[in-house]
Amino acid sequence: MLLYNSMVSGNCYKVRLLLAHLGIDYERRELDVVDRSDRPDVLGGLNPDLRVPTLVLDDGRPLAESGAILWYFGEGTRFVPADRYDRAKVLQWMFFEQYTHEPAIAVARFLLAYSGEPEKYASTIESRQRSGTKALEAMETHLAAAGSHIVGTSITLADIVLYAYTHVTHEGGFDLEPYPALRAWLERVAGEPGHVPIDA
Repeated sequence: MLLYNSMVSGNCYKVRLLLAHLGIDYERRELDVVDRSDRPDVLGGLNPDLRVPTLVLDDGRPLAESGAILWYFGEGTRFVPADRYDRAKVLQWMFFEQYTHEPAIAVARFLLAYSGEPEKYASTIESRQRSGTKALEAMETHLAAAGSHIVGTSITLADIVLYAYTHVTHEGGFDLEPYPALRAWLERVAGEPGHVPIDA
């Protein structure tokens, strides 16, 4: 199994983190997150969107989009609840991550820490930071009421996807000090057996 990966991408990290938890071996091929000039040659026949993560299964079938890859490997494991309602809640938070959280926090992080030209994108960064703060506030409100995890009392794919970019929010200029429930949740997720850091 081959994962087309970028070490700085939180979307790729989600996949690596779940595979680490599940003890699944795979190979990696690193692609540059800034210089994408080789993407058509490398990914053209695998993923029409030319993005990472893209995974090639042992039988040669490709699979793209982090959420789809996570669901493929998570089904039938402790990361996807057996209860129908809880499964839907996991999906709810996965959609929140992709529609609200990631477009703000991941973009602010990329532009500020990895674009090489943060001053060029100052207004966009500021706008994404405002949106990202709202996403963090929503998570804080939910976790303060819900307890230990995003859905239920144990780790699920919802925790995996939201942890990926939340734990590196400082790289996007965010301060997590005002969010005690969120910070406690980050510690719980990082303390799970099998956890690996983003740079592993």
